[in-house]
Formats: sequence, C-alpha cells, structure tokens
Amino acid sequence: MAGVITASEPSWIGPFTGLSPRQFNKLIIALRREGADPVRKGRPWSLPLQDRVLLVAAYWRTNLTLRQLAPLFGISKSAADRIVDHLGPALALQPRRRFRKDTVLIVDGTLVPTRDRAVAVSSKNYRCSTNHQVVIDADIRLVVAVGRPLPGNRNDCRAGQDSGAKAAVGTIPTVIADGGYRGTGLTIPHYRRYKDEELPSWKEEHNASHRKVRARVEHTFARMKTWKILRDCRLRGDGVHHAILGVARLYNLTLTG
Repeated sequence: MAGVITASEPSWIGPFTGLSPRQFNKLIIALRREGADPVRKGRPWSLPLQDRVLLVAAYWRTNLTLRQLAPLFGISKSAADRIVDHLGPALALQPRRRFRKDTVLIVDGTLVPTRDRAVAVSSKNYRCSTNHQVVIDADIRLVVAVGRPLPGNRNDCRAGQDSGAKAAVGTIPTVIADGGYRGTGLTIPHYRRYKDEELPSWKEEHNASHRKVRARVEHTFARMKTWKILRDCRLRGDGVHHAILGVARLYNLTLTG
C-alpha cells in the first residue's frame, strides 16, 4: 500500500520537521555518515531512510499513535514501532564537548508529562512527569546538553548534578540558573536572606539583567514543546530521553541552517 506522506514531496518536510528541504537533506547525510542506515541482513526496511526520519519526526511533532500514523506512510504499526525504536537514539543530540573561554551557558529544568510510571512521578504540574535538565548557549541559543530524565519531583539543585548536566558543562566559569540552584556554585539571582530584607538597588539591577538573559532558556523550552511528544509522552524506558534529545537536535538545526 502506498503511503500518503513521503519525504520525496518537499511540502511534507517543513510541517513535520521544522526544517527546510535543504536542512533535511543535510540531516540525512549526517545520519548516513554516523551509521544510522547500515546494510541489514534479512528483510530490508520498508521505507527509505528519508521517509523513516520523516516518520519519527512526524511522530514526535504530532504525538499521534503509531496505529494512526503508520497507514499514512503505507506501513504496518509494528514496522513503524521498529523504525521509532531504531532511529530515535540515532537522532539524539550529542552533547558539546568544547567551549570557548568566554562562553556563557544557561541551565534550567523542564517537566515532561510521561506515562511510564517507572521513570515519572506526580509533580508540581499535577501530572506524572520527568525532570529534564537542559543547557543552552546564551549567545547562540543552541542546546548544548540535556541531562538524563529524573522523577519530576526532584529539585533542580539536585537534578542538575544527578542528571549529568553539571558534568556536561565541565569547568565553564559562567553558568546562569534561577534561584532553585542555590548552593550549586552557579550564577543565580540575589535573594533576601530574611523576610523583611530590602535588596539594594544595584542588586535589583543585577537581577533584572539576569532575568533578561535567563529568559532565553524559557524561550527554548517553548519552541521545543511545539513538538507534542514533550507534552504527553507515551514512550517507555529511555524513549522520553531519546525524544527530547532528538527534538533538541532538530531545534538546533532550525537555528543553524
């Protein structure tokens, strides 16, 4: 059965990946170079690599069930499931290893509603969620690292270290965070030591500047969560981790071209 959606028709690429056809082709070339399309023994894939990548992106973008999505590509639900399991990790963002000496990073946590109770717990958003620590470059706004998912009730100050996000930034001297990261050595806003304390004007000015810069990570979250898989993730095990890493990679590609 022929599918309705195919990467050979460029009009499908933008709505489901956020990429231009040129950016999408660069992604396919990079995936082949990384070994994402090896020659398999036995039965070959039912779709070419371009269509498989488009299927995974469409799954993350729309959060349709695979039973709904598979017929649009002309394949079975089980074949679509195998494609997502295989390509999800291959599309994952690799953390940046090198930074300029003057690099400024921003770290913050975001909650992703996740149905797998083995990795998610009831959180402050009143849903079972996972906590994801995301690090971006403050200047170019690219995601440079995403920590391992932790239960959604974990405090950011602890999650930053337990998730591996702190190790990912290494010895970068300037890492900006919000007030939830007290005692971590990161650059956080000035705060009142006791209830009735008044902050001097210079501290208020510093806090205003801090908020303007730190807002960039909130803008990143807003754009990443246009991918509906990050609003209600049905994937099990490492699926939510692969999904947010894949979305981060596609988000970066939309910024860099």
